[in-house]
Amino acid sequence: MPDLLLAIDTAFERCSAGILDLDTGKMRARAEPEIGKGHAEQLMGIVETVLAEAGAGYADLRRIGVAAGPGSFTGIRVGVAAARGLALALDIPAIGIDTLEALAASHLGGDRPILSVLDARRGELYAELFHSSGISFAGPAAVEPGALAGFVAPIGEGPLDLVGTGAGIAGGALGERAGKILSEASVIDIEILARLAALQEPDGPPAPIYLRGADAKPASAARGLFAASESIL
Repeated sequence: MPDLLLAIDTAFERCSAGILDLDTGKMRARAEPEIGKGHAEQLMGIVETVLAEAGAGYADLRRIGVAAGPGSFTGIRVGVAAARGLALALDIPAIGIDTLEALAASHLGGDRPILSVLDARRGELYAELFHSSGISFAGPAAVEPGALAGFVAPIGEGPLDLVGTGAGIAGGALGERAGKILSEASVIDIEILARLAALQEPDGPPAPIYLRGADAKPASAARGLFAASESIL
């Protein structure tokens, strides 16, 4: 019987699921349709499709990984709820993956640090700063563009590369500190998400990562979570 990991991403426009074989390290199935909205209606059908393609069933799952935010408020809520429900029903761990980490992970291994940044609207960016090895220096946090210079100060004065929908805004704010814009998309590779979830140790049920600032009310003192109603977290 195979040991499989189910990865789920509903953080942005895609409604993605993938199956990673934990024994061989290979992806057995993946589906990443771009649907915009309607994640709640389509997610479980997509999960069942990739399970069938992998020749597996729910009983073969040993772990679940889910994009936990920041991202679309509704999408994140749908994905995390599905992961938690499946994990409870199957008595297996579910791992929440920071979307800023997942966006940066596709571009690690170069010579420069990476600033993963999303346009949060309302004059804010959601940002996380990574060493080229993948270690997080700062964030995830909601940051005004004018405060980015202080946010990236832990890496010294050298240039850094940018990924995410807020890369252009961040590049303008950082001036000469900004290196290459590696991507301005909000697209998470489901294989990257699955591999991150395979490496992380379970630490309780996943929770949405909400980063909206003063216009949101704290939902939990732990992990800086916020309840919010806007479409971008």
